[in-house]
Amino acid sequence: MATKAAKKRMTQSEVFNHFVEKFDMKRSQVKEIFDELATLAGGEVKTNGEFSLPGFGKLVLSERKAREGRNPQTGDTIQIPAKTTLKFRVSKGMKDTVVPKK
Repeated sequence: MATKAAKKRMTQSEVFNHFVEKFDMKRSQVKEIFDELATLAGGEVKTNGEFSLPGFGKLVLSERKAREGRNPQTGDTIQIPAKTTLKFRVSKGMKDTVVPKK
């Protein structure tokens, strides 16, 4: 849970700059690696329904069933159609790192 005093999240530029400095690479090389990772992940999820990013988690296609909902303005019942969504399941290692067991 974030507090008011919490640091802002890293921007894309800050993430790229971290890798530029850490691995002494050109910014264009770092950007190319991230672009290729995104392309690879998208292709794998389309083909196999999931993509595992070691140490982080897994991107997984998920099917949502059709269901009834309510229009919040009018209160009328509406039908929400079935659809395919993309979910990210965090790995146990990452979860334990960020939210340690008590």
